[in-house]
Amino acid sequence: MTVTIIVKAILYIILAPLIGGTLSGLDRVFSARMQGRQGPPLFQPFYDVFKLLNKQTTVVNSIQVLFVTGYLIMTVFTGALFFAGGDMLLVFFALSMSEVLMVMAAFSTNGPYSIMGAQRELCQMMCYEPMTLLVAIGFYYANGSFMVNDLIQAEKPAIMYIPGFFIGFVFILIIKLRKSPFDLATSHHMHQEMVKGLTTDLSGGNLALVELAEWYDLVLMMGIVGMFFITANPISRLWAIIAVSCVFFLETLIDNLFPRVKYITMLKVTWTVILVFAGTNLLILNVLK
Repeated sequence: MTVTIIVKAILYIILAPLIGGTLSGLDRVFSARMQGRQGPPLFQPFYDVFKLLNKQTTVVNSIQVLFVTGYLIMTVFTGALFFAGGDMLLVFFALSMSEVLMVMAAFSTNGPYSIMGAQRELCQMMCYEPMTLLVAIGFYYANGSFMVNDLIQAEKPAIMYIPGFFIGFVFILIIKLRKSPFDLATSHHMHQEMVKGLTTDLSGGNLALVELAEWYDLVLMMGIVGMFFITANPISRLWAIIAVSCVFFLETLIDNLFPRVKYITMLKVTWTVILVFAGTNLLILNVLK
């Protein structure tokens, strides 16, 4: 059992950057096609990271490097814990810690755009953190356990019990994956006033580490989406892959359809969606229990 857990964790550490980088490339290809452009090649994200690793790294202070490295390590640990079958609550708590380290890295630079991005990132965390915690609670209500290994052995998919939680989680993924209209803290697009924001003062190897962490995070988020559909039946893995593909395409579509909103709108809309869908679903579960 211990050997299996270690193997799963190692496979995630090795394969997640490859899968995450490819998904990031697909995102760019889809976006380009939606906008009627040729766009970059599929593996452009890998070229970008290799280029960053070969560039000179300029740092504002040494603590910035510590926080960025910690951000990557905590993100990798979170994903490894999830795919190794660990505790869902610990997964989300560790994920929150990784985000805090990234915010601290931005604050440590004292740059105006980095600080602005860090403040906006904290606002975004206020929006999606309650939903991530509710997802863990929802899985517990659905299958009676917080352990991923137990959840994937369920007789029925969690989506049957917690569809509201699924809708809420897919919605907050727009924020978590830094998609428009909620890409307030940092953006890959040139449609806002500070573009990179959170990562403005990062360069070279440090920026490459952040990109790698985002690839790991992307694979983790898609894995959680798949968890809503996986059961003890092997065919459920196929349904999970289909669901993940649909959600990934939907997030890219939303990113290209909606203009960026202000943080007040983000807070109101996000908490409303969480309350209406996840809150109602939780209430129904309590009544049925």
